[in-house]
Amino acid sequence: MSGAGDRGKAPARWLGTGLLGVFLLPVALSLEVSVGKATTIYAVNGTEILLPCTFSSCFGFENLRFWWTYNASDSYRKLIEGLVKNEKSDPKVMLKDNDRISLEGTTKEKMNNISILLRSLEFSDTGKYTCHVKNPKEKDFQHQATIFLQVVDKLEEVDNTVTLIILAVVGGVIGLLVFILLLKKFIAFILKKTREKKKECLVSSSGNDNTENGLPGSKAEEKPPTKV
Repeated sequence: MSGAGDRGKAPARWLGTGLLGVFLLPVALSLEVSVGKATTIYAVNGTEILLPCTFSSCFGFENLRFWWTYNASDSYRKLIEGLVKNEKSDPKVMLKDNDRISLEGTTKEKMNNISILLRSLEFSDTGKYTCHVKNPKEKDFQHQATIFLQVVDKLEEVDNTVTLIILAVVGGVIGLLVFILLLKKFIAFILKKTREKKKECLVSSSGNDNTENGLPGSKAEEKPPTKV
């Protein structure tokens, strides 16, 4: 009886797994938001910096909302908010918190870029910047990506001496290994040729006349008849 019960439960488990997969498939193929590979970027005080943000959607979009927020230890505010009517129109800014902020992105030619530019940076601009996107075609699911901005007095020069030394050592080791491998093949080739030459010499010697030893296969040297 227990075996029959287990057999009855198996289709139910498969059905449940299938329904779960159908439910999660739209989520897996839903809109994605990216701020690039770097999680932290640095900029010098008084300069400007581009905060990147792009999105992609397998379902397309219509009346897509986006906004950027700033979050520090003692502050949280919405910096800019906009709307993208469809895939053929550029983003339209609906709200902007500061004149130092401007929208630099475009959605034409499938760029789907909603990056912003911060001008006249101040040390107080250091913090987390999050790009939010909401697509009505995906039941208004909200997607976001965060990047951290560090405003500094000056950018430190990266010392590549250690890196160059490591690369030189690694290159030298690789070169030495290649040289040893080539030398090994060359020695093997010389030894092979030497053995072949020695073998040819032995074969040639075995075919020579040898009347004194009377070896099989040797030819007797003809002598003139003795006069009586």
